[in-house]
Amino acid sequence: MSHDPISQSISIVHPISLSHGKNAEVWDTAGKRYIDFVGGIGVLNLGHCHPAVVEAIREQATRLTHYAFNAAPHTPYIELMERLTAFIPVSYPVSGMLTNSGAEAAENALKIARGATGRTAVIAFDGAFHGRTLATLNLNGKVAPYKQKVGVLPGPVYHLPYPSADNGVTCAEALKAMDRLFSVEIDVNDVACFIIEPVQGEGGFLALDIEFAQALRRFCDAKNILLIADEIQSGFGRTGQRFAFSRLGIEPDLILLGKSIAGGVPLGAVVGRKAQMDNLPKGGLGGTYSGNPIACAAALATLDVMTDDHLQRWGAQQAAAIVSRYETWRAQHLSPCLGRLTGVGAMRGIELTNADGTPASRQLTQLLGLARDAGLLLMPSGKSRHIIRLLAPLTIEPAVLEEGLDILQACLAQLDE
Repeated sequence: MSHDPISQSISIVHPISLSHGKNAEVWDTAGKRYIDFVGGIGVLNLGHCHPAVVEAIREQATRLTHYAFNAAPHTPYIELMERLTAFIPVSYPVSGMLTNSGAEAAENALKIARGATGRTAVIAFDGAFHGRTLATLNLNGKVAPYKQKVGVLPGPVYHLPYPSADNGVTCAEALKAMDRLFSVEIDVNDVACFIIEPVQGEGGFLALDIEFAQALRRFCDAKNILLIADEIQSGFGRTGQRFAFSRLGIEPDLILLGKSIAGGVPLGAVVGRKAQMDNLPKGGLGGTYSGNPIACAAALATLDVMTDDHLQRWGAQQAAAIVSRYETWRAQHLSPCLGRLTGVGAMRGIELTNADGTPASRQLTQLLGLARDAGLLLMPSGKSRHIIRLLAPLTIEPAVLEEGLDILQACLAQLDE
């Protein structure tokens, strides 16, 4: 009888086994090379094995591999929080805590919001993704597969339409739904927080409507509700600036961080207004591995590399290459399935649709296989798994980016109608 020690409940996008990687290229155990447009699902904005990150990990591993910060503080955690809070582009005093992951950051943000407001209800958005832990499952704006077979989830949580030029939902429609929510479903005075992605990741790289973001900020101020920005996938340069909320002209109260924060080492954080961050009693926040010294060292090296000049230049170069190619493909009628280009900056998605406008989920599955065979790894997203999300490292060499786009072009041309 065959035995597979890995749970079959884990879904695999690409049935290969990777051996090693360098910047935007990876190799499998058979020696085949792939251009990586997945980047560990947004974790590798600085690419695989960035030399500065590798050296920081190596050096820290010779000094201190672990200490639980709430047992005794260590310098990498202290130094990182000083640097990280200075890196957050807001006008107010910032404090925060480190976590092991983005989902753990979201969980702690919910605790912080409850402690700060004395309320429990959360408003999230359709298409959202905030994690796979029990509380974050209920925040996700999609049932299958995340909420199936797990029963009643922690709440109360309510969802609103996510307004974006990328999905056709207008600011007015979202505000009307919000008005209905507070007229019919829940008293606004019971709401602790809104949680929203400035650019949805799993939802299909949908950029939040700026007018709605500013209306939501005003509403939260008027009702003493916290606004939480989930920057786990959109942060650390993905859109060409430090964080995607800056393009919205707002400042969130709490910000969730993860993914590209530490060059591939597991780390997350929740940061925000000091007045809110300090509301829970001593011991209310913490964790054994949270802010591990090696992860902190990797994050410090990451911040050294992520200057504003670098992020702007990398983001602009990648965005220009993608937009130029996409516009050429549309002009050439490369594929009848080629739909809209979603997102902003270097955080871009390519929608596949059928002739009648319905999601071309089958063709996206076909594209994943064609591209993989040709040496390009892609990642699906969207409510109907019909949007390719492009997450090449920001540091990708221009020639490698063009080679990857060449492969994508050839594979799009082969899709079934």
